[in-house]
Amino acid sequence: LQSNSCGPGFAEENRSSEEQAMIKKTGKSYLASPNLPDFCGCSPGWSSAFYGAECFDSEVHSYLKNLGKQKSSESQNIDAKKVELEQLLMMETKNYRKTITFYQKLLQKERRSKGPEIKSMLSKLRGQLQEMKSKVQFLELVKKYVQAKQWGVESYVLPTVIHSGKADTMDMAPMDESPLLLYYNTEKHQCNNQNGVRVLQAGTPLGLMAYLYSRNAFLEGYVQQFLYTFRYFCTQEEFLQFLLDRISSTLSSASLDPSTSLTKICNRSFYILQAWIEDCYSVDFATNTDLLGTLKEFISSKVASLNGYGERLLSLLEDASARKSGSADLCSGVDKCEEESEEGRKRLHSLCKKLSEDVSRKNFYWKLSKSVAPIAQYQREQLHTGSAVLPKPCCSSFTEESSVSARADEVGPVPLMDCSAQQLCWQLTLLQQEVFNKCHPVHFLNSRALGVKDKCVAVPRAVSAETVSLKVCNLFLSKCIQDQYLLQLLKNADSISTWVAAEVVTCHTTKRQVSLLSKFLLIAKCCYEQRNFATAMQILAGLENLIVRQLPAWKILPAKVAEIMEELKAVEVFLKSDSLCLMEGDRFKTLPTIPSAHVLAMHVQQLETGGFTMTNGAHKWNKLRNIAKVVSQVHAFQENPYTYAPDFKLQSYLRQRITHFKDADISALAADNCANFHQIPAEKHSRKIQNTLRRMKATFQ
Repeated sequence: LQSNSCGPGFAEENRSSEEQAMIKKTGKSYLASPNLPDFCGCSPGWSSAFYGAECFDSEVHSYLKNLGKQKSSESQNIDAKKVELEQLLMMETKNYRKTITFYQKLLQKERRSKGPEIKSMLSKLRGQLQEMKSKVQFLELVKKYVQAKQWGVESYVLPTVIHSGKADTMDMAPMDESPLLLYYNTEKHQCNNQNGVRVLQAGTPLGLMAYLYSRNAFLEGYVQQFLYTFRYFCTQEEFLQFLLDRISSTLSSASLDPSTSLTKICNRSFYILQAWIEDCYSVDFATNTDLLGTLKEFISSKVASLNGYGERLLSLLEDASARKSGSADLCSGVDKCEEESEEGRKRLHSLCKKLSEDVSRKNFYWKLSKSVAPIAQYQREQLHTGSAVLPKPCCSSFTEESSVSARADEVGPVPLMDCSAQQLCWQLTLLQQEVFNKCHPVHFLNSRALGVKDKCVAVPRAVSAETVSLKVCNLFLSKCIQDQYLLQLLKNADSISTWVAAEVVTCHTTKRQVSLLSKFLLIAKCCYEQRNFATAMQILAGLENLIVRQLPAWKILPAKVAEIMEELKAVEVFLKSDSLCLMEGDRFKTLPTIPSAHVLAMHVQQLETGGFTMTNGAHKWNKLRNIAKVVSQVHAFQENPYTYAPDFKLQSYLRQRITHFKDADISALAADNCANFHQIPAEKHSRKIQNTLRRMKATFQ
């Protein structure tokens, strides 16, 4: 088995809990009725939206075709193929986890007794782990492909889907779908279809919703792209009602025969509904109690009485609600794992990093400093020469947070000066990851309506997020409820930038300002090299503050350290150059990444520029598809978290300082510190006054 070139969006070792759950539920049916299949993990995932039809390559097709051929009587039975695939996946997952456990034990043994034999075994085991991980990834992709192929209907049935599928369309003549959907034909590339491949170009809201039932909707990535972008042309209530109408009209009459169109429409409706809940609960259902109530009422009254799948849907909603309520402490894109496997996940993740040894900065096109070690050594010498105490800022706006400030001053700014740049980078990255993992791709859509603009102007400090008007530049339908978490994300970024600037301007000596400037530059460099572009850009924004840039300390900053500022500006240009620059190659699958939220929002705004509809009123699906592809990278990055060991004491200190300075007036802080001004020598200053008085005296004579 080979790893698929585009990848299934399979998370690293953090999928271990999902693997355990899969092992436990293999062979167990959730449904009491034979009318409905076992829907397990219906969400197509970010890779479907990003890669589209390319997500499933020829290797997946051929593997599924050959699966089960050794069993002559069951070779063409899709159910038999699914059972065999599930067994293979369970077996490979078990072996994968056992090998991880064995590797951990061997690693601990190697630390105690550093013998050449153990090192040799560890080296071989690393290769085996990579091979086994590729097998599990590939089998997961094949499983997703099998699920995606099910329950779709041919294109001529789509108009009937809109009319609730009241008749069995297997006996109906083909109907014209042109008023609903527009296609364009691609050139024939080794394709059996003489007319080439039809690609969806545009459609009416009803047509686009009906296309979810198309046979190739899942395979083309359309379903995931639709779940990301449907709010541009229909509300959550309209979409839910569309699905519930299809279920109501087909559920009672759906035949046991899975080949009938009514059964396909019914099953596909449940499939899409579950995928929507799994992927978008936090942005659609959690923020709209009426929508959630409508769904629960329908399930309880219409579905639960007919089959056991209603109970599963209600359980799914409860689980999603529990995850949402506990999201402050959990990563939204990563499943929970048992405590005993926590250390194992860190070991495996660090292993995966070592296996992808090429340094992340090779992927960028800016000039980097040739030597980092001399800079680090210089910093260690400089940072320990002076006192590490930063004064409490003289600002009345901080009086409300006196308790937090007091705790921060008790600790003092020793961590900033005594901790290495790498340590601070790691803890700032973990803090940033907490905030980033709570966001959803949908949060980055329609950001103009939230007041997000270029130049990092999100929301004026005097205006709360709740008072932002949604009437200006609102691209969503007026009744569509939009979650405003992006504003919190940008406000957090602004707080970190303000903290960086405030820490620098409150240093009372130029020497300590130089040390702190150097420290922040090294932290930012470490962040972008570890692909934490969010924190790197936040530090850059703080250092580019107009007051900070005018400090005399920049003139005596060591040249090698000053070069980092140019590197950071080059990184910023790189991030702004292409909306998918961080998704190039396969490195984002093995190395954790946190993008700059503001830069990503600006890329989406650029894609949103221009009309969404054609002259005939059809919505441009090409435009929506491109938007979905760009925002899908949010889920891609969330699947691969950083696994640094948290230093809770240092994190607490950093939180306190950031909170302490978040609303600080940098110019007011700088005015109280003489180190922020260029000093004129006493003699020269006295002579200048005397010359001025002499000239004034001459004017009166």
